[in-house]
Amino acid sequence: MSQLITEPPRTAAAPDDRSRSRKLVEVVIPVYNEERILAASVRRLHAYLNLTFPYDFRITIADNASTDATWFAAEELSADLPRVRAVHLNEKGRGRALRRVWGGSEADVVAYMDVDLSTDLDAFLPLVAPLITGHSDLAIGSRLSRGSAVVRGPKREVISRCYNLLLRTALAARFSDAQCGFKAARTEIVQALLPQVEDEEWFFDTELLLLAERNGLRIHEVPVDWVDDPDSRVDVLHTALDDLRGMARVGRKMLAGGFRTPALGRELPKGMGRQLPSFVVIGVLSTLAQLVLYLGFRTFLPPLAANALSLLLTTIANTAANRRFTFRVTGSGAFRQQLEGGLTFVLGLALSSGVLALVSGGSRGVEVVALVGANGLATIVRFLLMRAWVFHPRRVSTRPSSMDPS
Repeated sequence: MSQLITEPPRTAAAPDDRSRSRKLVEVVIPVYNEERILAASVRRLHAYLNLTFPYDFRITIADNASTDATWFAAEELSADLPRVRAVHLNEKGRGRALRRVWGGSEADVVAYMDVDLSTDLDAFLPLVAPLITGHSDLAIGSRLSRGSAVVRGPKREVISRCYNLLLRTALAARFSDAQCGFKAARTEIVQALLPQVEDEEWFFDTELLLLAERNGLRIHEVPVDWVDDPDSRVDVLHTALDDLRGMARVGRKMLAGGFRTPALGRELPKGMGRQLPSFVVIGVLSTLAQLVLYLGFRTFLPPLAANALSLLLTTIANTAANRRFTFRVTGSGAFRQQLEGGLTFVLGLALSSGVLALVSGGSRGVEVVALVGANGLATIVRFLLMRAWVFHPRRVSTRPSSMDPS
């Protein structure tokens, strides 16, 4: 794949350069058909960093095969501004652009932000400072942290919260906001992780964060002020489906034990390395099965009855599958464990019935979103109950396995 790179002209140092730290921070702005706002955004960012940022910086515009005049605008900016360069890729994909620039960067810290500059730039120094000092390995802006101020429509708010809830419940993510377009990392860390990251589009940074957590790296979160761009080019439905496929792929890799970067790896708590991936896959399949059953029962049952019946059936199947594959329990006790696992059914029923009552009168789509959120919360408690009580080794007979390192 060929790329064009336009470097800025060599100019005399700005008067304030002597007071800057020699640490270099490279900020990437991935763009696709953004000729309308590119110049104004880059000039605003350049002026802000030039006046306030205590570290040396470079802004790299990464053009993802734009079909309008974006590349020409990027070349003009590179020629006009001393710390701006432009890179042109022949294929689309935010992840592809970040991989291309971050992978070859010689900066101490690499970052990226969306071209619309939806995030308040005052959060940029708090984002990169812990990376410069070595306190953290990666840093993300969070619109869901306490202290954040966010202005966006209800549709994107619900989708964002449900997506991050799924990450926390299904893949055990501990970070709060995977998709905020405001992230940074120590360059040597991100370059070590990149070979294990497969996605080239919107799931790229989520996969990078999951891989970092899997290897015990430190992720710093910064509450941000964020205003939604009403002219966003993101196809929400297409992106959501790609994200779900990415989550399923990462779940399979976790289950197979391949989601690791050995040089950076740190072990999970005893037993978690095998149990979590299996629990994740079973949980995702159970949630999908319940939604299918719920929609089928809703053709002739009211919401609460359809929810109770579909949840009962999938809870029985979920407990049996986790008994067999996650906790590897054999022998007697299956009936008792189903009864004990019924506590998770009661919890899930209470949560889902409550949210269904709250969205009463809404569309089937709203009901489905509400059920996914309730199931996500119940999943956390289900895993804790199963691990600490229902299938605790002191209470059950387990099958020994030479493949279980814990």
